[in-house]
Formats: sequence, C-alpha cells, structure tokens
Amino acid sequence: MAQQFSKAEVKGPSIGMRPVGGGTNRFAPTARAKNAKGTLMRIIEIYMQWGKTIFLAMLLTACSSVISVAIPYFVGKTFNTFKISTRTVDVKMLMRFLMIIGVLYAVNWIILSLSGVIMLKVSQKLVFVLRTEFFEKMQKLPLEFYDTRSHGDTMSRITNDVDNISSTIAQTTTQLISSVLTVVGSFVVMIALNVPLTIVVLLCIPLVALLTRTIASRSRTYFLAQQRSLGSLNGVIEENILGLKMVKAFGKQQDVLRQFKEINEKLNESSTKAQIWSGYMMPLMNVINNFIFTIVATVGGILSVGYGLSVGTVVSFLSYSKQTAQPLNSVAGMFNTIQSALAGAERVFEILDSAEETADLENAIDMDHPNGEVTFENVCFSYNKSIPILKNVSFSVKAGETVALVGETGAGKTTIVNLLTRFYDADSGRILIDNEPIANLKRNSLRKCFSVVLQDTCLFTGTIMDNIRYSQKDATDEQVISAAKIARAHDFIDKLPKGYHTMVSGATDNLSQGQRQLIAIARAVLCDSPILILDEATSSVDTKTEKDIQRALLRLMKNRTSFLIAHRLSTIRDADHIMVIGDGKILESGNHKSLMDKKGQYYKMVISQMGKLPEKS
Repeated sequence: MAQQFSKAEVKGPSIGMRPVGGGTNRFAPTARAKNAKGTLMRIIEIYMQWGKTIFLAMLLTACSSVISVAIPYFVGKTFNTFKISTRTVDVKMLMRFLMIIGVLYAVNWIILSLSGVIMLKVSQKLVFVLRTEFFEKMQKLPLEFYDTRSHGDTMSRITNDVDNISSTIAQTTTQLISSVLTVVGSFVVMIALNVPLTIVVLLCIPLVALLTRTIASRSRTYFLAQQRSLGSLNGVIEENILGLKMVKAFGKQQDVLRQFKEINEKLNESSTKAQIWSGYMMPLMNVINNFIFTIVATVGGILSVGYGLSVGTVVSFLSYSKQTAQPLNSVAGMFNTIQSALAGAERVFEILDSAEETADLENAIDMDHPNGEVTFENVCFSYNKSIPILKNVSFSVKAGETVALVGETGAGKTTIVNLLTRFYDADSGRILIDNEPIANLKRNSLRKCFSVVLQDTCLFTGTIMDNIRYSQKDATDEQVISAAKIARAHDFIDKLPKGYHTMVSGATDNLSQGQRQLIAIARAVLCDSPILILDEATSSVDTKTEKDIQRALLRLMKNRTSFLIAHRLSTIRDADHIMVIGDGKILESGNHKSLMDKKGQYYKMVISQMGKLPEKS
C-alpha cells in the first residue's frame, strides 16, 4: 500500500491554495476610505464618458426646471383673475391661465419621463463599465491579493457596492440638476415679484445647510461601516457554504451561528444608526419648510391687507416656498442612498487602485518551443518580510527530468512552484527556463510552459468536455476523449447518463473528489506543455486508481520536465531527483536510493512513516 509522509504544506499561499474567506482578519478595523468629494468627482469623470447623452438629459432637465418655475407664476395670475373689490371673475383670462398651467404640467411630465429614461440607460452603462473594469482588474491582481482578502467581501464590492452606485446615478443625477435650476429660477422670479418675501424664503438656506452638514458627518461613517460589515457577512456565508461538510463533521454549527450573529449584529447596529441619522433629514426638512411656509403666509397676509400686495403674488410666493423646499426635500429623501453609494464607490475604487502584477518588461520576449530546463540561482523569498521562506535556494533541472519536492509543512515546496510559475516574484536571485530569466519572458508565454494539476481541483461551470478542453480551446472532441483515456477518466465519464456532456461546476458535488482529480489530469494531458507540475495530484484517489494514474503520469511525464509535490512514497521514489526542503533551504538532493543510503533527513521521513525500510516493487 502506498505510504504518505506529512500532510501538504502551506506556510504562505500555495499554487493550489484557495483560502476560503481570505487570509486577513475580517474583524480588524479597515482604514477609512479617502473622501466623499474625491469619490464623487471620480464617479462624474467616469459618468462623462457619455457626455452627449448627459448633455441631452441636462437640457431636458433645464427645460423641466423652467416649466416648474413658471407654473407658480401662472397660478398667481390665475388668482388675480378674481376681482375682490367688484366680486367678479375674468372667465376668459381664468380659462386661458388654466389651459396654460395644464399644458405646462403635461409637457413637464413628458420631459421628465424622457430625461428619466435617458439617465437610467446611462446609469446601467456605468454599472456595465464599472463591473467590466472591476473584473478585468481582478485578472491583473497578484495572487497575494486573493490569498490575503475575503473572497466574499470582494464579491460584495462587485455586486452590492456597484449596484448602490447605479441606484444613486439613476435617482439623484437629474434630481440634483433639477433642484439647483429650480431653486435658482424660483429665487430670480421671487425677487422680481417681491423682495421682502424673498428674504423671508431665504431664511431656509442656512438652516438646510447646517442640517445637511451635521447629518452628513454622522451618517457617512455609519454607512461605510455598513458596507464593510456587509462584505464581512458575505465572506462568512461563502465560507459556510463551501465548508458546510466540515462544519457539520466537527459539529461547529453553533460556532458558525455565533460568528454569523456577531457580524450580523454589527451590520444591524451600523445600518440602524445610518438609517436613523439619514432618516432625521426628511422630518427636520419638513419642519423647516413648514416653518418658512407659515412665515411667508403671515408676512404675505400682512403685506396684502396693509400694503396692497396682490393675493395672487402671495399665492405665488407660497407655491415658490414649497417649490424651493421640494428639491431639498427630495435630496434629503435620497440622502441615505447617496451616502451608501459613496461608501460603496470608495470600496470599489479601492480595488481598482490596488497594485497589479508587475508589468512585463518593454522588451519581454515570447518563448517558442521551450525545452523545459529549469534553474534556480540563489533565490530568496518571503511572504512576510520578517519571516524568510526560501534562503539562497539553488538547483538545476535538465529538460525531461522529474524532480520530487518533499519536506515538512511550511518548508517551502509549493513556494518554489509559485515562484517558477511567477505567481509571486522572488525577493532576490534568478529563476531561468532554458537559460532565460523568467522576468524577461512575457507572462502569457511563461504560463504556456506549464501544465498544472492541483490537490484542490478546480472545475468550472460547464460540461466535462468543456472542463477538459479548458487548457486547449481549439482541441477536437477526439483529442479530449484521448486525453481522458490517458488520464484513466474515460471509463467513469462514459458511464455517466450524458457522458462528456454532463454538467459540472466548482460548487456542486455530483462527482467525487477523485473523479474531479482525474478530469484535472486529463486537462493537463491535453495541455501538452513542456513542464508538468503535480501538486498532490493523486491524493484523492484510491490505491488501485492511483496505480492507474501513475502509469498514465509516467506516459505524461515522458520527455517533460516534471515537478512533483507529494507525500506518498509510491509517487516520488521513481523521480530522477528528490529534493528535501527544510528551513528555507535544500537539505538533501539525490535519487531515492542515494538518499536512503545517506540515512539523513529523507531516510528519517521514510522510516517515521513506514516503520521499516520500504522494498521497491
């Protein structure tokens, strides 16, 4: 029976490692995002990609604002058709003004509808652009980003936070433009009608400004905390779904519930405070508006009775006082949406501003027909600068040779592979393929040098045929089936109801882990790259299947440079070179027989697992 050394090492992220929920403590305080003004200006900058469409919407909004300002004026004129002194009504003028008011309302409705449709289309285009840029950015971010962040929080940013931006754009843009134009136009007309009453209406401006500033400073902090807590909550949900078997196996349901409750309580607390503070805006604005309305009515009544001011003018002013307050009320009503969207936008822009993978050199080259010779020269690396993982590691592998990397947990085996594939860059030293430093190669060209089979098998939503073909999109069905036969996957695939057209995904369990691993091996077979990386590629299969796979791998590894990260002796003892990694260095190197003869670290590892000297079968 095949024996194992220790379990897979990962001190620092590995090539196959997918740390559910990320590596950072999601409960630790996060640095506060930059500033609302800068975020808003950045949204506007993206927004202006559709400048002509925006201009049309603004023009329609301006027309609507002019109409809104004109309506109270004609309402006042309508009241002036009633002659109090003679108790008569100018019916002809009354009907004319009523008709004008009706037409203005109808035209205003049409204009607002068109403007709303235009802005909704623009807001959805903005969401499309933001999500596309976000997802493109995700492809360019280094592996370290995903190894140290909650996946659920990242997903929350591309979904919830971007949606918040969209709703704000759709709801507030035209409303803000309309509000400004309506307020300015109203004051112009009011000054023309009566200056004293205009001064009375102006009392609302400092009151509104003070109220907005006070509430904004309080609520924005809570909205930002709300978005962060929502991201953390998504992270916990993602972890629980992916790790539900482990949760149930270890009876940790109550612990998970307690963890969820703690974060949910934080979300509840921040959301409640955010909504309470933003909710103060509307009722307090109504108090201010009613207060101004009362003063205007009182002063207008005095001026009308004692100083000959027409009733129509007073009515117009009462309408203007309400109309001036209405835009401010609308903004106040959307205040929580604005604050939430700005907080979400800051979180989106934080990702968009994250450092990307080091760019290819200007004179980077494509590697044509690589042989697969690999050289490490004094390579040093650390995930955390205070804790070195590799210390001056040097070795050379000829093309076509098989190298097995063994060692204790955290020794740095997978780190060597991470550096070779350039998922991480070495702190110092050089890594060469065919005597060419990998830093001089284009990343796409470098990655084509490798076929990879990981312990943590990754399948994508689609058919089994699609998943095997993932490494070579132009492969024919016959080539896919041939690769599956080499990987010993054809038999079980052929027995499935839909065969190669069976749907699978990374989140479902309609296949066993061993079957998923066989599909991953078939994918590597089809890739046909000169360097093969096997990270515990047979860890999830039974002994019989393992022997079948080993025979397939022997065929696959022929004329290929192969790196094996494994703990089963049956997997590694036929390797041309076995490197024992420990304390960031290569402790021993040689084939199985020579290392056993040395009776060093490798010998101790074998004996500690088997209890006796293994006999090669």
